[in-house]
Amino acid sequence: MAIDGQYKHLPTTLALALAAVFSASSAISIYLWRRKWGYESSKVKELQKSLNSAMEKCAAERQGRIRAQQDLRKALAEPKLENLEMTSYPMAPIGVIQSCFSTRNGTPRQPLLVPLARACLVFDSARVPPASLEGLEEYSHCWIIYVFHLNTDLEKLWKHPSKSKFKAKVRVPRLKGGRMGVFATRSPHRPCPIGLTVAKVEAVQGNMLLLSGVDLVDGTPVLDVKPYLPYCDSIEGALVPNWVMVDNMLAVSSVSFSEDFFSSLSDCWKAAEKKSLYTSLDELKTLVKQILSWDIRSSSQRNRPHNTFTKIENGNGSVQDNASDLDDFQDEEASDHCSELAQPSGYIIYHLTIEGMDFAYRIDENGNVIVEKVTLLSEIPGGSQKRCNYSMWKNKLH
Repeated sequence: MAIDGQYKHLPTTLALALAAVFSASSAISIYLWRRKWGYESSKVKELQKSLNSAMEKCAAERQGRIRAQQDLRKALAEPKLENLEMTSYPMAPIGVIQSCFSTRNGTPRQPLLVPLARACLVFDSARVPPASLEGLEEYSHCWIIYVFHLNTDLEKLWKHPSKSKFKAKVRVPRLKGGRMGVFATRSPHRPCPIGLTVAKVEAVQGNMLLLSGVDLVDGTPVLDVKPYLPYCDSIEGALVPNWVMVDNMLAVSSVSFSEDFFSSLSDCWKAAEKKSLYTSLDELKTLVKQILSWDIRSSSQRNRPHNTFTKIENGNGSVQDNASDLDDFQDEEASDHCSELAQPSGYIIYHLTIEGMDFAYRIDENGNVIVEKVTLLSEIPGGSQKRCNYSMWKNKLH
C-alpha cells in the first residue's frame, strides 16, 4: 500500500514534467526562431540599404552620362552660328545602290519617269541587320536619302565658305538654261550634296531591297530609307511654279531602232544577261525606249545647231564637247554630258550607258531619236563584285 501511494501521483508529475520540457522546448524554439528572424530581418534591411545605395549610385551615374552626352552633343552637333563648318553629326552610308544606270548620263532627272529603271539597294549588314527591313515590303513606295557622290565640285565642300565659290543659282533645263536659286530646284549641286527620291518597293530579301522607277546611278551611297505615307507625304492642293510644269520641252517626238540594233543587242545580251536585273531582250529594249523618251542631253547640247560642233578627245578615247563649263553640269538634276561624235551625215552620235552596255543613238532636228547599235563595255560595272540579278529575285516578283 505504501508503494502504491508512493507512485500514485507519478502520471501527474510526469505529465507536468513533459509539459515543462515541451514549454521550455517551445520557448527555446521561439527564441531561436525570433533570433533567426531578427538576423534575417537585419540582413534583409542591410541588403535593402545596399540595394538602395546601388540604385542611387546607378541613377547618379546615369544622370552623369546624360549630362556628358548632352555636353558632347552640344559641343559636336549643336549649330554654332559663328562657326557652322565645325558642326558635325555621326552619319555614314548604310548601303550602296546597284543600279541599271552605269553613269550619270541617262539617269532620269526625276523618280518614276522611267518605270522599268531598276536598282538593288544592298545594306551593310554590320550597320543594318536584316530585321531592320521587316515590314517594308508592305509599302508600295519608299523615300531614299542619299549622297550625290559623283558631283564634279565636291572638293568645294572641304574649303572655307569664302573660298568655296558656292553658286547660289543654277541653270534649269525647263527655263532653257535660265538660272534659278538652288533651293528652288532639285539640282544635285547643293551646299550639302544630299538627295531625296522616291522609288517603288518591288521586293525585300535578306539585307537587300529591290526598287524600280529609280533615278539613282550605280554606286550611290544611301543614308536612310523611310516608307512613303500617302496621307501625309502627298499634299492636296500643293502649288509649284509654272516653269516646273513645262515638261514637253524635255520630251522627244519618237524613239525607234535601226535594223542593226537588234543583232548587236542580241550579242551583248549573251554576255550581260547573268548580271542583269532584266528578264529579256524585249524588256531591256523597253527600258532604253523609256529612258530616251526624255531628252537626256545637257542644255548646251540641246541648243546647239546640228552644223556647229567642237570636239576633243579625252584619255579613254571618247569624244566630248568642250564648249560647256561647270554651269552645264549644274542643270536641274544635271546629268553627264553625252559623248558626242560628228558623223558625215551631219548628225551627232550620243551615248547612253546602262547595264554595262553602251547604246549609240542620234536625234534629228525634229526630235526623233534613232538608236543605232549597242556594244558591250570592256569593264562591266562592279567588276568582280557580286551583282544583284533577276534570278535572285524572280521568286519574290509576281
